[in-house]
Amino acid sequence: MSLPVLVFLFLAGTTQSARADFRVCNATQNLVGVAIGYRASAGWITEGWWHIEGSTCKTLIEGRLSSRYYYLYAEDAERGGRWDGPINMCIADKEFKIVGVRDCIPRGFQRAGFQEYDTGQQASWMVQLTDEPATDGTAAVTGTGNQ
Repeated sequence: MSLPVLVFLFLAGTTQSARADFRVCNATQNLVGVAIGYRASAGWITEGWWHIEGSTCKTLIEGRLSSRYYYLYAEDAERGGRWDGPINMCIADKEFKIVGVRDCIPRGFQRAGFQEYDTGQQASWMVQLTDEPATDGTAAVTGTGNQ
């Protein structure tokens, strides 16, 4: 069985423009596990797993976004595909909140490649996971954030 290329499609801004948050929508038909990374006062943090059923959305960060850059990694729980990127951060098998992105393996974690999202310091942001590749083979990118 061939798994279609999995890509990130991000959309910033939602129909709920008064609400500020970081949401992930799963446009596939499969259960997806999602991890997020961000910079906090304690340093780099990675958190997971949010389980998002097919054709639904979940809020990962509630309220106005405090960072400009957020990082996302996701896995298709049914077909084994993943949405990843070039930024290495730490993850774990079970629910986790990890401080620091270095020495993942010696500290008992796994290393995964996260995709960076520049929110442009918008108040809210939405990422949509899809299994449809863009027409030019790159990630489809559209939308803007809410102030």
